[in-house]
Amino acid sequence: MNASIASVDLPADSRIRSAYRTTHLADAFCVPLPPGTSTDPEALARYLFAHPAPWLDGLMAVRDALVTGFGIKTSGQLRGADPARHDERISIFKIYERHADEIIMGEDDKHLDFRVSVFVRRQNTPASSAEPTHEAVVTTVVHCHNLLGRTYLALITPFHKLVVRAGLRRAAAANDWPRARPAR
Repeated sequence: MNASIASVDLPADSRIRSAYRTTHLADAFCVPLPPGTSTDPEALARYLFAHPAPWLDGLMAVRDALVTGFGIKTSGQLRGADPARHDERISIFKIYERHADEIIMGEDDKHLDFRVSVFVRRQNTPASSAEPTHEAVVTTVVHCHNLLGRTYLALITPFHKLVVRAGLRRAAAANDWPRARPAR
């Protein structure tokens, strides 16, 4: 599948819109879902975050080395957070909310808090289409607590956008999306 990854407005019906009173970053990217793909947001989030760009590990290692001296959580600390509660995390993200059309994940730290949403919505399709089509919208919102948070965010924002787009492209290219369960 040659899916186009598009930058979009934050979904109007997404609960992530009200995550913070003030945001210092808010962006959203969507990827069309092939017919027959599950519309379960948690299954989609697990799939999407399982396809990081190959260079992401190196980028995260540099990030972790730079933030350690500031007391900011490293990716290793986040991944290793309470392994007995694997079902409460997706990759480095803690799950905060589960809904039929959206899952909200994120993390809180001393410098900033962020939330990531995978929101599933119907696409506008021609009346001739036999099956409705859907898209997954990955939204990130960030609230900074202090100068360290604002500085950190300014440094990572260009990388954040590259990471999200690359991950969505890789997931679409892998084309082994979780399948919808057959209707009973």
